[in-house]
Amino acid sequence: MQDANIWHKFNLHWYKVILFGLCLLFTQSQLVQAQQKSLIFNPSGSDNQPLSYGFFLAAHNSSLRIKYSDNFLNPNYPLLGDVRAIMPSFSPGFALGFLVTARLHDQVNLMFTPKVGFYEYRTELQLFTNDPNAINGIGISTVPLLTEETLVEMPLLFKYKSQRFNNTRMFFIGGVNGQFRTKNQEEANEDPIALKGTDLALEMGLGFDLYFRYFKFSPEIRFSHGMMNLHQEGYSDNRMAGAISDIRRKSITVYLNFQ
Repeated sequence: MQDANIWHKFNLHWYKVILFGLCLLFTQSQLVQAQQKSLIFNPSGSDNQPLSYGFFLAAHNSSLRIKYSDNFLNPNYPLLGDVRAIMPSFSPGFALGFLVTARLHDQVNLMFTPKVGFYEYRTELQLFTNDPNAINGIGISTVPLLTEETLVEMPLLFKYKSQRFNNTRMFFIGGVNGQFRTKNQEEANEDPIALKGTDLALEMGLGFDLYFRYFKFSPEIRFSHGMMNLHQEGYSDNRMAGAISDIRRKSITVYLNFQ
């Protein structure tokens, strides 16, 4: 009669037990290494330096915000009888510039971000026309108008950041942006919609700081609203003479910041 033995009972062999133990140790070591890697803080970003520098690329959608004059709203005003509406639309453009960041606190920065922006402002002028095929004999024609500008911009912004979680931070940003057009006023007066050369915009946005091994990447979306009336009285397309009282810029911009 064969003696009772636990190894025989479960049909196990010593080499299987050793192999199983080695597999457990290897799996455990891999899990520990993965956890340690996920907690590694990348030193990029220069968050602890009093001054740091970088650059950015930006793509924007911009438009004009037009306010009609009292003459346009007056049905008895004779010069605007053919104008039905003035309709601005958003147009794409791009910008590039530099970042200068001053550290005020671990979570608060003051940023100076000079840039050059290339803008297009598209507007549709809708006019009443004689149309014998229309029910009342009056049709509508659309005239596209295009104003192009290159702006030198000087944003001064405050950036408030959340506490760093591993290699990520969320931030809010806001401030003012001084804008200066490169072409002179005489050239601008020839545009279909003539604008003044200087502006001051209010800007607000949000984004994320993403820390990599050698640099910090910060995608951001920012909204800009012009605060000054840019309407150049007495110029623009003659068909709109007296129709506009106020013009302001507005834009939505996506920034790709590198530090």
